[in-house]
Amino acid sequence: MAEEEVKLYGTWRSPYSRRVEIALKLKGVQHKYYEEDLNNKSPALLNYNPVHKKIPVLVHGEKVIAESHVILEYIDETWKGYNILPKDPCEKAKARFWARFIDEKCIPALKKACASIAEEREKAVEEACELLQLLEDELKHKKYFGGDCIGLVDIVANFISHWLKVVQEVVGVELLTIKKFPRLCEWSEHFVCHHAVKDCLPSKDKLLAVFHSHYGSATTSKC
Repeated sequence: MAEEEVKLYGTWRSPYSRRVEIALKLKGVQHKYYEEDLNNKSPALLNYNPVHKKIPVLVHGEKVIAESHVILEYIDETWKGYNILPKDPCEKAKARFWARFIDEKCIPALKKACASIAEEREKAVEEACELLQLLEDELKHKKYFGGDCIGLVDIVANFISHWLKVVQEVVGVELLTIKKFPRLCEWSEHFVCHHAVKDCLPSKDKLLAVFHSHYGSATTSKC
């Protein structure tokens, strides 16, 4: 089963697509990548994911898996070797909790802080920083959220380690700074420099162009 053809439908600038690429690389899984134009989605994508019509979508043989969290768990259970999720049931549950926290709480708050108009930005930045502080505390003195090795939470937090730095530069909002969050910043450097991660991240220059177009300029605000 694991030797069947693997295809990934995604887009270069999406942290959700890149999560899947990182997981496949950690597992050493060869795959074909199909770049999607989200303004003109391919018939294949619409066929494979008719419910949400979103990327990423993983196709393994005749099996189709959508949504990044679900795909990451499928990859971990299908290909042996590197463990993305802990084997211990309690630790696995904790990893799922923090992964959901990042997607359901952190990322929306960070995007809101960056996109808010001037009079609303201070409160939005404060709320986002409170959530980042919870991640800072959870890291403790570990290299990665997964301990000595990259795990589920690290992969899901890829937006914070790479995309957020570019967005805050574009809009002039200071969210992730070494003064405020030294552990998160150190974790971020370890993560983006990892051999399985660095080649899966979009270039800063390309992201800058996208985010300049999306966000424009904004007034500097600090945590």
